[in-house]
Amino acid sequence: MKKRMIAMLLAGGQGSRLGVLTAKVAKPAVSFGGKYRIIDFPLSNCVNSNVDTVGVLTQYRPLRLNDHIGIGISWDLDRPNGGVHVLPPYEKSSDSEWYTGTANAIYQNIEFMDSYCPEYVLILSGDHIYKMNYENMLENHIRNGAKISIASMPVPWEEASRFGIVITDGKGRITGFEEKPANPKSNLASMGIYIFDYKVLREALIANRDVPACDFGKHVIPYCFDMNMPMYTYEFTDYWKDVGTLSSYWEANMGLLEEKPELDLYEKFGQIYTKTEPLPPAYFAPGSHVTRSSFGDGVVIEGTVDHCVLGPGVVVEKGAVVRDSVVMEGSRICAGASVTKAIIAENTVVGAGAVLGAGEFAESAYDRKVYNSDLVTVDEKTVIPEGVTIGKNTAISGVTTVSDYPGGVLASGGVIIKERR
Repeated sequence: MKKRMIAMLLAGGQGSRLGVLTAKVAKPAVSFGGKYRIIDFPLSNCVNSNVDTVGVLTQYRPLRLNDHIGIGISWDLDRPNGGVHVLPPYEKSSDSEWYTGTANAIYQNIEFMDSYCPEYVLILSGDHIYKMNYENMLENHIRNGAKISIASMPVPWEEASRFGIVITDGKGRITGFEEKPANPKSNLASMGIYIFDYKVLREALIANRDVPACDFGKHVIPYCFDMNMPMYTYEFTDYWKDVGTLSSYWEANMGLLEEKPELDLYEKFGQIYTKTEPLPPAYFAPGSHVTRSSFGDGVVIEGTVDHCVLGPGVVVEKGAVVRDSVVMEGSRICAGASVTKAIIAENTVVGAGAVLGAGEFAESAYDRKVYNSDLVTVDEKTVIPEGVTIGKNTAISGVTTVSDYPGGVLASGGVIIKERR
């Protein structure tokens, strides 16, 4: 079953900077764009690039991700020779070991890779939004005589310290690599997408197998530098978004509503595939009002929706107003409710007359690293009671009651997180 190139897709991360959105689901399984899940993008890129063998490495809260991927039918990856394989950590004869770093996760699946005898291995992250033809990157890799290629793109200088930074000789050859440097020497950021000659990757993984929390940027790439492996960059200039924060996730969704969005989901080239449920068409009742929004199947709109992304089966009842928000599958905004600049996860109920997004911004009293914008973030299966008022930069999770809101109010910067039973 020899393959020219296989993909290993890292999808085990928690995505803790998404707060309550990833409390019960892995970041790659978070809904996006009213129809997709984040992992649909790298999976679809593989199919569109003729990469027909993909190992998906899962770990944190994998149940929904496993259910979504299934046997890969939605991406035409239900193949007898190759296809998609979900690869969680597993118990070995001597011990059981979690994936402790990006490279460690790949190392623990050497036997899987060996079974396909690949010439090249494509390493991907499961939590970015973009379209890329990996065949073009492979052609660049071969043309340069590279042993390792790193996809990269320019970022604003003030943001460069957040990324792995590549330094080149001006002709694409990488002469230096810095992992999140305080004083970057370049603004060319690694996208976390690598192509390795498999022999080189295998050698590097085995050589670093005892390194704690072995990581590509911190350990494997520096090792390959020390071994003088030819390393080149593949500079990418199209849309790419790391939706690792609540603000970036919201902005990426809102960006889909532009007149000419940077990420065009309607063009035939680079189509994004996903698992879908059989739902009826969207319905807009008499008296409803909708402007510049997108909808999944089965949506019912009786109220007002302005500049929103609504997932499948969302219901906006009569008199309700939803603006500048992302509302995920199966949620209900009850009569007379007002929702402004919110992210509402699946199967949530916003009670009649409730107001979300009121007042002025205030610093979070809970976690300022996660909650630092004027968004209202609501966990899946949450119930917000009738008539309460919720301020900006807030988070709510669980079945809440009026008694959870002193005076009927959750002030800006506040949080309510109730234990599930």
